[in-house]
Amino acid sequence: MRKLLMSLAMAATLLAGSLGTALADDASSAPAAAASTPAAAAQASAASNAAAPEASAPAAAAPAAAAAPATPTAPFSVDASKINSGDTAWMLTSTALVLFMTIPGLALFYGGMVRKKNVLATVMQSFAITCVVTVIWTVIGYSLAFTPGNAFIGGFSRVLLAGMNYIHGDKATTLTVSHLAPTIPETVYFVYQMTFAIITPALITGAFADRMKFSAMLVFMSLWSIIVYAPIAHMVWEPTGWLSSAGILDFAGGTVVHINAGIAGLVCALVLGKRVGYGREAMAPHNLVLTLIGAAMLWVGWFGFNAGSAVAADGRAGFAMLTTQVATACAALGWMFVEWIAKGKPSALGIASGAVAGLVAITPASGYVGVGGALAIGFIAGVVCFWSATWLKMKLGYDDSLDCFGVHGVGGIVGALLTGVFAVKDIGGADGSLLLQAKGVLTTLVYSGILSYVLLKIIDLVIGLRVAEEEEREGLDVVLHGEHVE
Repeated sequence: MRKLLMSLAMAATLLAGSLGTALADDASSAPAAAASTPAAAAQASAASNAAAPEASAPAAAAPAAAAAPATPTAPFSVDASKINSGDTAWMLTSTALVLFMTIPGLALFYGGMVRKKNVLATVMQSFAITCVVTVIWTVIGYSLAFTPGNAFIGGFSRVLLAGMNYIHGDKATTLTVSHLAPTIPETVYFVYQMTFAIITPALITGAFADRMKFSAMLVFMSLWSIIVYAPIAHMVWEPTGWLSSAGILDFAGGTVVHINAGIAGLVCALVLGKRVGYGREAMAPHNLVLTLIGAAMLWVGWFGFNAGSAVAADGRAGFAMLTTQVATACAALGWMFVEWIAKGKPSALGIASGAVAGLVAITPASGYVGVGGALAIGFIAGVVCFWSATWLKMKLGYDDSLDCFGVHGVGGIVGALLTGVFAVKDIGGADGSLLLQAKGVLTTLVYSGILSYVLLKIIDLVIGLRVAEEEEREGLDVVLHGEHVE
């Protein structure tokens, strides 16, 4: 553990040493970066739509255009007539799809991979996290992530959703919208982003399956959502955030969700240690049918995850959906064929894991790359994640129970870096940069890794992280919840 912390601290020192130069470089590229986020694209689209009727106006109209008000930088109120019904309908659908990814998608995907004595405990973790993060996001998380503050954290203007409203008047109806999604009600944008905040900590549970106390899990996920997730989301997706203003491209959560959860999962696995009997006893999945059903649900729900991140029912959403489908299929086949060559048989678990790896890798790139880029990202992710979930894990000896780091952490890194390689300016409005993407990856790894370690050690000192050995052997279903599956 000391070596891990020292390595992360050294990386943080190197990162800090390069900030002056990096920030200077970022400032010079700020105009291009302004269109690098879905929110900026949505604002640009809204501005373009508003200006369309004036496209044929005489040149004398130019001074008036120059005097147009600046793009809002905080949530604001609008007349209900300004809301786009098509965008709102699509975002309502996307919100339901992303929630569907966690419950029941991820719950079944993870639940099928554990041993029978731990299936209820595993499924309950996803369900409980959904409930806990909903409350945390409402109280403080949304405000810290998606309101103006500084470059690293938002403010408190939306604590307990203060100021978010819908006022139905006799003559006029008004409501608030986010400056990041000006064509839909702020309530819809709030819940949509909540579903991202829910699935991210739920992904981490795959790394410590079979051995963490339920109480410790709840405390860790609550604190992690506030201290780790919200700042990373703000830095990447709020236009004034440090990584967003630097020009980091992350369309739907490669850094915010997958690298963030993946490195936290790896730290959890290292701090808790290996499962009792790991490497000596059989720990085969108890029901791969559940796992394949869960993987299929994740695949379907991911269209809300990626295409929904356009925050509009438009052509970019359609392109994000296309690249998501193509990359996922290619990754599943890549994993399957490599496993076939390496082990002699293609497995159901392998093709399902490959599909998830493709979904993860295309997430940051989905709104920026073309079909060729999607094919390449998908195949590379399938092969690399197979390697990380098999050879790398065995070589380094850590017990990442359900390959949270091997699929989400490594897949997120692959996708984030390759976004810088394959980004097409005509699609996403921004040029890709491998160095800038590496900056986002490194920042997320260091920040999430160190703070996750600190939180875990504090919780371990106060209430303990891990169940007793005899309890682990008996199974978490009975020990923690007094239930079992027949």
